[in-house]
Amino acid sequence: MSRRPATRRRPAEAAPAAALASAVTVRHYCQGIGDCHLLTFTKPDGSPFRMLIDCGIHVSIAGGPALVADIVADLKKQTGGRIDVLVITHEHWDHVSGFLTAKDLFKDFVVGDVWMAWTENPADTEALELDKFKGQALAALQGVGQKLDGMQGLSPYMAGVRDGLQSVLGFQFGAAGERVRSARDAAAKLSAKPSPTYFEPGGPPQTIAELPNLRIYVLGPPRDKAALRLEEKAGEMFPLASGGPFARALSSGLRMNQDDDPTFVDELSPFERNIGTPLSAALNGDKGSDPAVDIGAFTRKQYSGPVSGAASMEDRDQSWRRIDADWMGIAADLAMQLDRGVNNTSLVLAFEFIDSGRVLLFPGDAQIGNWLSWKDLKWPVGQGTVTSADLLARTVYLKVAHHGSQNATPQKQGFDLLTSADLSAFIPTNKVDAVKVHWGEMPYDGILTALEAKTKGRVIRADDPWLADANGKPAFAAPSGSIQAVRSAPRDPARGPGGLWVEVDLV
Repeated sequence: MSRRPATRRRPAEAAPAAALASAVTVRHYCQGIGDCHLLTFTKPDGSPFRMLIDCGIHVSIAGGPALVADIVADLKKQTGGRIDVLVITHEHWDHVSGFLTAKDLFKDFVVGDVWMAWTENPADTEALELDKFKGQALAALQGVGQKLDGMQGLSPYMAGVRDGLQSVLGFQFGAAGERVRSARDAAAKLSAKPSPTYFEPGGPPQTIAELPNLRIYVLGPPRDKAALRLEEKAGEMFPLASGGPFARALSSGLRMNQDDDPTFVDELSPFERNIGTPLSAALNGDKGSDPAVDIGAFTRKQYSGPVSGAASMEDRDQSWRRIDADWMGIAADLAMQLDRGVNNTSLVLAFEFIDSGRVLLFPGDAQIGNWLSWKDLKWPVGQGTVTSADLLARTVYLKVAHHGSQNATPQKQGFDLLTSADLSAFIPTNKVDAVKVHWGEMPYDGILTALEAKTKGRVIRADDPWLADANGKPAFAAPSGSIQAVRSAPRDPARGPGGLWVEVDLV
């Protein structure tokens, strides 16, 4: 259907915070590395409309399932077990684990609708392509992980690769690699509708009949495969599809010692299969294909462990020369592509209040490729057009993406466009836990510094010390900016220190 060309309108001027009544209450649960956010809107008749965004925790968190059970119990108490819309941003364990580990608690909830990104739609051809890539990559990574776990004397580099694979497979995707799929599907089954509702960018903004003052814009994930490839910056592109060759190479390497398959062809080998001697055979004394050459003795002397009673340097441990495990190093690249590629499939929602023009942005774990794909997005609204730049300029509240990691929020197409004087932010992060899993600097100091300046200090973190105190208060004054009030509750001491939730009234 054709439309009359719309004229671009100027972004609505946000009304002063003091002149507005609270538009929404957001309760952020403070499990640290994990997301769970309850948004409570008020219908015209005064009754609540509740939207839950994700519910999960990183598997590295000690007592994580018990903490999530506390969170779900609090959700039940807060909502009476009624969730109007459940949003699943993407398929990562720290966003969906609760729907599996606390399945018995969630079964009594009534959920009106489940929202997911188009990337989770089993009837979508492009989603199936992505799913096939994920399946092949996971299978290859699991095979490499099992092989490395059984190897002795790994070099420091390969030991790091092994530990990194354990992090990706065990933390992001569950110990069995596909538990995350079970958790996602458990969330989908909570819907009162036959299947979830799937969203993609473009078209008019979404509306909810019970909330006439609200428009919801879908910014991501992009359909553009090039956008899904981007991980760190605009000049560097890591094709998601390149996981195919990586996965095939790893799978071929893992099959190299399968002597029971005479049809197997190693695509990576420069020689025919009948040429040469397997390293394991040479180390065990095999003389090789040429009886005149004792390849076994040479190999044992030059590349094996210490020779009994060794007197000279050359007879001592020479196993450091071997690189027989190094080919598996490409697993690190594949694991990073898979992890970040899934983050870029995050469902990104911007909530606009029509009367004030003020916007709340919930980007899931969107990384750079997802963010940059919003640049040219436009939505027809009335006789005008809303752009992504308009929405970012009017954003007064930001759920920071991917726990504040370095490559989650761009500067030029992210922070530089967040220009509202009333901007406030929440980061679902725990620095101590990030160090434990070797994630480095998370939250990233550069992002924290930019946020502190942009928000005038109105940044709340899930690991803020004041959240552990029943009477704790943030350093900034409330009301301030978009935040009208702040409330919090500490955890049960049996679950460790910290807050269970922090709640803000926003305008």
